Amino acid sequence: MSEQKNGLPVNDYQTGGWKAHWILIVCSLLYMMNYVDRTVLTVVVQPMKVELGLSDSDVGLLLTVFTLSIALFSFPVAYLVDRWSRKKAISLMAFIWSAFTLVTGLARSFVGVLIPRMLVGVGEAGFSAGGTAMITAAYKPQKHGAVLGIFNVAISVGAALGTVMGGILSVKMGWRYPFYIFAIPGVILGICALFLVDYKTVPSGTGGDRPRFFNSVLELLKIPTLRWFFLGYGLMMITSQAMLAWTPALIMREFNVKEDVAGSIAGSAVVMAIVGALLGGWLTDFWQKRNSKSRMLLPGWTSLISGLLLVAAVLLLGTSWPLAAAIAGVVYLVYYVGMPALGAVSQEVVHPAYKGLSWGLTVFFMYMLGGAWSPWLTGGISDSLGGGAHGLEIAIIIACAGGVAGGLCFFMGSRSFSADADKVRGARIEAAA
Repeated sequence: MSEQKNGLPVNDYQTGGWKAHWILIVCSLLYMMNYVDRTVLTVVVQPMKVELGLSDSDVGLLLTVFTLSIALFSFPVAYLVDRWSRKKAISLMAFIWSAFTLVTGLARSFVGVLIPRMLVGVGEAGFSAGGTAMITAAYKPQKHGAVLGIFNVAISVGAALGTVMGGILSVKMGWRYPFYIFAIPGVILGICALFLVDYKTVPSGTGGDRPRFFNSVLELLKIPTLRWFFLGYGLMMITSQAMLAWTPALIMREFNVKEDVAGSIAGSAVVMAIVGALLGGWLTDFWQKRNSKSRMLLPGWTSLISGLLLVAAVLLLGTSWPLAAAIAGVVYLVYYVGMPALGAVSQEVVHPAYKGLSWGLTVFFMYMLGGAWSPWLTGGISDSLGGGAHGLEIAIIIACAGGVAGGLCFFMGSRSFSADADKVRGARIEAAA
């Protein structure tokens, strides 16, 4: 469709087709490498600790500083993504996080790991905001769950590759080499991102002006659904970050195995998340046609149930590890069923001018309200209980309370979702020049 604006033709941004599919493919592959570079540290923790002389608290602090850097830079970078160019920002971020992934492998001390990991986090800070905004703009709302399900599969695949391949490379070549090797694909994909079809930066609809940063943040915080959404996501991440950060180390301590075996075991459980994300993408679109609150109800149930199941898996690990492994697989499956719906919520209750910033704020709150602190606090609790397998088990069980509380917040947010989505339904997105 074409209209006139200031005497010039204006074209609507076209949804669907191969241009949209190429956006989905490149952004999903970048998201995969994003999580490869995040999770590889967790599987090389034990040999790295020995060589650099680190404690559980030190490792937890490394993970916390990494996630804090993502949290603190997520929404200012996301604001830039909305105001500048999504594809250029995505490309630049891929170059930055890949470069400092490589530098991490050169570390000779705690600080030598800390600073590069912090800068990897800075590079990754706004990627999911730009990727989510581009993908949801390229497809109609009725398909948001399905395409975001595919996008979220990249998290699972990346986490699995980071742990499995990272562990294998670490044993065969040394713990530094996974960082060197995993830095390469991000650079290649960053170049590909420059050729994506972007949409035009849009005004908020108030006098045609582009919204200022703090005004934009305040506008988003006025939306009732988003307030419960941000709080619930932060609490839910307490559980998920403890699980992702410490599962390989727990397996190594419980069964006295090396990082390649632990990475393969942890990675096999993560593969279940692939099924969960794809199932969740279909389920949230299907349920949304029948219940207008389902975008928030589905993650409410999945967060609650996965938190309780993780407690059961940890308790059974020492006495019946096959049953514990089976339950852990179900935990990953159930948890990721809710993820596509959450991505859709962040986009469907906001004006197009705030699409990137909405997810940027989501990243900020998911880490600042819980996710960033969880690995450090879990490691600290483990140290206070004497470390070892038992101390880490108790620490992870305590972290499971976050998933239960997060689910309850999503239930509260479901009450306002329909009304908030109706307010912005039909807002136009223009094609970039």
